[in-house]
Amino acid sequence: MIELQGINKTYQVGESPLRALRDVNITIKAGEYLSVMGPSGSGKSTLLNMVGLLDRPDSGCYRLDGITTERLGEEARARLRADYIGFIFQAFHLVNRLTTLENVELPMMLAGLAPKQRRQKAMAVLEQVGLADRAGHRPNQLSGGQLQRVAIARAIVMKPRLLLADEPTGNLDQASGQEVVEVLEGLNSEGITLLVVTHDGNLGKRAGRRIRMVDGQIEADSGDGNAAAGPTAL
Repeated sequence: MIELQGINKTYQVGESPLRALRDVNITIKAGEYLSVMGPSGSGKSTLLNMVGLLDRPDSGCYRLDGITTERLGEEARARLRADYIGFIFQAFHLVNRLTTLENVELPMMLAGLAPKQRRQKAMAVLEQVGLADRAGHRPNQLSGGQLQRVAIARAIVMKPRLLLADEPTGNLDQASGQEVVEVLEGLNSEGITLLVVTHDGNLGKRAGRRIRMVDGQIEADSGDGNAAAGPTAL
């Protein structure tokens, strides 16, 4: 499903170049469950942004489901993101003035779905993440764990094949984090490819495949890519 070959990315920080990714090569099969770990500045988030088509490599090739992406225009990249990828961030990125239901409907509004269809699909995914009874609540009426589950519902409402999570439990207490991880792993068990960037070693080791990055390079790549086998606590 995903192939990165010889990916390099350098940012200019003041007068100094920062090599965020150095000759990264990785293949990810459909349905895998991966974690990406490493110290701050190791290139984890840059790799996630590259896979999510939010950034472009300086050199190298990225194929998503056989489609070579690095020379695509922004409109074509946006269509690929909408068709293939769901994003979950540490900071939730919900719209405070909208209800839970309206936040989940946002991607469908952008895609031009009819209001009745949007509402049906949004309610279905809220039921899936256990928040159907919070459909009318606004973000300031929800707990951290509930906010992240709303963000997950929004990320999956368009039925993505790939789910990218950047520190999904970083702002949560242990109990709320456990709930979020169980939702993510349930989605993976249904066939969604799951890639989680995390500093949390307990979360990272739940993944069937574990990647460690150091100085923009993949230092280690272990595991078989399958979903977590047991209920290891966070």
